[in-house]
Amino acid sequence: EGSLQGDPTELALLEYVGTAGEESDLADLASHVVARHRFDATVRRMSVVIESGSAVVVLMKGALESVLPLCTTSAGSDVPLTEPMRTEITASAARMAAMGYRILALADRAGSVAGGARAEDETDMRFVGLVGLIDPPRPDAAEAVRRCHQAGIRVHMITGDAALTASAVAEEVGIDVSVVVDDQKLAAMTDEQLSTLVGHGEVVFARASPQDKLRIAHAVRSVGEVFAMTGDGVNDAPALRYADIGIAMGRGGTDVAREAASMVLTDDDFATIVRALESGRPVYAHIRKLIVYVFAHAIPEIVPFLLFALSGGAIPLGITGMQILAVDLGTETLPALALGRERAEPGAMDRPPRARSEHIITPGILLRSWGLLGLVSAVLTTSAFLIHLRLAGWSPGMETDVGSPLHHTYLEATSITFLGIVLCQVGTAFAARTTHASLRQIGVFSNRPLLWGIAFELLVAGSIIYAPPLQAVFST
Repeated sequence: EGSLQGDPTELALLEYVGTAGEESDLADLASHVVARHRFDATVRRMSVVIESGSAVVVLMKGALESVLPLCTTSAGSDVPLTEPMRTEITASAARMAAMGYRILALADRAGSVAGGARAEDETDMRFVGLVGLIDPPRPDAAEAVRRCHQAGIRVHMITGDAALTASAVAEEVGIDVSVVVDDQKLAAMTDEQLSTLVGHGEVVFARASPQDKLRIAHAVRSVGEVFAMTGDGVNDAPALRYADIGIAMGRGGTDVAREAASMVLTDDDFATIVRALESGRPVYAHIRKLIVYVFAHAIPEIVPFLLFALSGGAIPLGITGMQILAVDLGTETLPALALGRERAEPGAMDRPPRARSEHIITPGILLRSWGLLGLVSAVLTTSAFLIHLRLAGWSPGMETDVGSPLHHTYLEATSITFLGIVLCQVGTAFAARTTHASLRQIGVFSNRPLLWGIAFELLVAGSIIYAPPLQAVFST
């Protein structure tokens, strides 16, 4: 009717009944239910007891391997179920599962007494038949899995469906099906064996219970991997909560799953996770670019103070405190913010994820910012400062204070240091834009905010050097 809500499996069965021309008055049917044995992930079946006139009927549905052993007769003929008949039923279910169908077995029992304990009601059942349900993968699911593989992300499938069904669906979307583990195989594994298994390739887990899902999550995290878990049911909640990031389905998911998850997909689309990864990797890269940019000019700011201290004052300070504040709080601000608007580097999704133990500031980042960009800036600016003084006749130990013949030359030299650091900032900003790709690949002038930030930076530096009121404040 379009207004029904509930479990997708139940709604699919109800819709199937409607296509067969059967009318279902749900309110009337519910009024005749005298007992419910709800679905249990351990036994993988459920049943209801319905009052029908003077008799009661037990209706059961669940996994074939759970329902069939409880059946003693077959519908239609009411003859005892023989082993050949059981074999044929199992083979039929396997053929349907191999096509990607989720198989439900149906059984019933009519009698005069029911509604007691589950073990008493679910006995001497009559096998009714098999129902195959299929939830075909979305058209973009295979492409999303391919892009995960391209980005170095392994995709495990964990499902409560049968192994054949899980394998068929996994193969359709591109997940490796060379290793399929059902609940019995999983129960026979030690934690060490499971950790080794999930650490070396993709695995399809079938007939997984809530406890199995949580154990798999423990195994993935134990080998140092970041574990992201998707789910929509109550049975997924423990693993969603334990995962590094639990991802629940917003439309078809249960409230429990949404509460346990860290992220909710409003469109229930796996491809959305890949799009989130494509957005997240540049954000992380932008933070590192900002660190490289900010850290780089610390070296040319520190070196003048080191020379002054190590020489005992014989070499004057190459930059004043106010000029350092002008760099740190003025000229670098807008370019630093503009680096956060940088487009993603080509191939960002072609590289594997960073190691779980890797910090945002790495030795490589420090080496690039301090040992390369910062050191080059320090050599250039300090050399320019000393050369300007030397050309004016200065030698170590000579006075450069106010009133001395070299004071004006000293102001010019500190101005050169200040402007040199600003110009090196411009070069560092362009250098920090990329880590793996060349600047030509992303476009030299593609980041318009950065260009405006550099223009602002140069305008501020020029004002500090040439505007008389600012010259007095910043000693330029």
